[in-house]
Amino acid sequence: MDLQNIRSQFPILQREINGKPLVYLDNAATSQKPLSVIEVESNYYKELNANVHRGIHTLSQLATEEMENARRKLQKFINAAHDYEVIFTKGTTESINLITYALSNSGTVSEGDEIIITHLEHHSNIVPWQMLCKRTGAKLKVIPIDEEGVLNLDFLRENLSDRTKIVSFNYVSNALGIVNPVQEMISIIRQNSEAWIVVDGAQAVPHFKVDVQALDCDFFAFSGHKMYAPTGTGVLYGKEKILESLEPFHGGGEMIATCSFEKTTYAALPFKFEAGTPNIAGNIALGAAVDFIEGIGHEILQQHENKLLSYAQEKLLAIDNLRIYGENAHRTGVVSFNLQNVGISSDVGMILDKLGIAVRTGHHCTQPIMEYFNIAGTVRASFAVYNTLEEVDILAEGIKKAQRMLS
Repeated sequence: MDLQNIRSQFPILQREINGKPLVYLDNAATSQKPLSVIEVESNYYKELNANVHRGIHTLSQLATEEMENARRKLQKFINAAHDYEVIFTKGTTESINLITYALSNSGTVSEGDEIIITHLEHHSNIVPWQMLCKRTGAKLKVIPIDEEGVLNLDFLRENLSDRTKIVSFNYVSNALGIVNPVQEMISIIRQNSEAWIVVDGAQAVPHFKVDVQALDCDFFAFSGHKMYAPTGTGVLYGKEKILESLEPFHGGGEMIATCSFEKTTYAALPFKFEAGTPNIAGNIALGAAVDFIEGIGHEILQQHENKLLSYAQEKLLAIDNLRIYGENAHRTGVVSFNLQNVGISSDVGMILDKLGIAVRTGHHCTQPIMEYFNIAGTVRASFAVYNTLEEVDILAEGIKKAQRMLS
């Protein structure tokens, strides 16, 4: 991999922060964007700007083809069986909310039913299920973790029943970087329940290849902005048969087959779940982000990021009184840590920012994880394909400086 060539494709990496070269290590929050993605989005407005699926004029036809071409790229990217199983959304959060409200509208979940999630979830995979339980009278169960952040799969086995309607979990923890044993979890669920399986793949797709058919999940959600695409873009994958059985989340233009004051019928997939004018430019640019990732290759990308993580763990553990959460768990892309008895995570983050180092601090929208470890938050450094070993060295030296200043 030509790392300098890759870095040269990201204009923002050339800037300085507080007089220091930018060291961007907040990729789990959002990744930076390569020129190829930026230019595709810009060119839509320069050359194609028209609404999709609704016009017979040339610009509308061209815009429609570009967006549907992006959908086909995404189909192949996650190996969905059909392109119409790929629904464009604003991101993972909207994708999960789409599922929960579709379940409500369809009467699929009712009082006494059970939904299982895990202790490792982002708020976006907790709150929508709590809201669904409140609407329907269903009960929420939570798979616990151990002190390394590893899930207790015996709890999953013991709590699956005829009442279990949904099991929803992330592929990779955004707070700790832990890669969950998703294939094993799905196997357990299939053997013991008829529950539908929802996978939050937001932190997975930027780091390694995902095959939804091999996983045999029923839904898979992810965001574009974590995989080098624009903000406000994302995907909900769903199996055709299940999507056909659900009522829509949003109503309005584009998602109808026929509409009268007496009755409305819904459009075929995927448009049934895509009411209103979509983020056309963003969706097309999401397809360009797929091209960028596949141009590098998943295996090469993963090898580079694993090398960064291993090196970061080695450098950080050499610092006195530094704790890495989930240190011994299988992880990708993230090192989440605190300096023991030295300030709080935000103090460390502000000092690092003065040195041009961008990390994330706080609870990372995973307050239950922080409560488990009895902490307010962590400092999280998260990696992307453009990060370097030298940047890890700069991070380590910055942490040492923060430690000296806060002691």
